[in-house]
Amino acid sequence: MKSVMIMCDQAFQEKVVDILTRMNCRGFSCFPQVQGRGSKTGEPHYGTHAWPSMCSAILTVVDDAKVDPLLEKLHALDVETEMLGLRAFVWNVEKTI
Repeated sequence: MKSVMIMCDQAFQEKVVDILTRMNCRGFSCFPQVQGRGSKTGEPHYGTHAWPSMCSAILTVVDDAKVDPLLEKLHALDVETEMLGLRAFVWNVEKTI
């Protein structure tokens, strides 16, 4: 099992959830208002007057076989609108209950 943390502009949240649904990744948690700034490009997302947009974070745990297809679909979404700065990070899941 792998944990996939997806960080994106709030405008992407619905599209990311749609990808998870179509790939039968049932279990996930959404964090709809996250502040942050990308490590490479893009504008900060602080929810302030100067930087009013916000990020979303989605955490899901999936079978190993679903990781690469999920990352491919997320990458395709990121390429469509690069300024929204979608990123995904993968970690090993040691145990679940």
